[in-house]
Amino acid sequence: MELRQLKDRELIHCYLEGNDRAFEELLTRHKDKIYTSIYLFVKDNSLADDIFQDVFIKIIDTLRKGKYNHEGKFVQWAMRISYNMCVDHFRRNKRRPTVAPTETFDIFEVLKVSEENAETAIIRSETHNKIRGLIDALPPEQREVVILRHYADMSFKEIAKLTRVSINTALGRMRYALINIRKMVDEKQISLQKS
Repeated sequence: MELRQLKDRELIHCYLEGNDRAFEELLTRHKDKIYTSIYLFVKDNSLADDIFQDVFIKIIDTLRKGKYNHEGKFVQWAMRISYNMCVDHFRRNKRRPTVAPTETFDIFEVLKVSEENAETAIIRSETHNKIRGLIDALPPEQREVVILRHYADMSFKEIAKLTRVSINTALGRMRYALINIRKMVDEKQISLQKS
């Protein structure tokens, strides 16, 4: 069986049995999502690269020590590690993580998209730029929840635990984020529809 067909749990087992290519497959499978979430928090390519490497060193170390449990999904566990490492970085530097507007990085560039014509590509790019601009304009706490929920695919329970707030607070922040996004769309008369 090809490594690409194996589930994450099976790849981890193969890696622990000595198959380094199994870990490469695991990394390839999830690197875009993990890197994107790190970049969205730190807003610096070289810092994101450093934290990304540190995340996978920690993952390898945890796997080798047999401390990983298979209860949750691998990618959610890896996302928690990356978030915690971003927060640790900001704590060490006495700054709270802020999710500021993106300049050189486009989250949608890492998403897999099937073949499309030039017009569809332009419309998709414009829509993504509008959405990214709206998210960037949100207050930091709301922006954080939107990123963790929609780009990191985390549940509200996981977000609450990760950000050390109640589940109701996490839900409230998402609610206010959506209200604010709708308000900005109305005020600026932004169309997110394909023409």
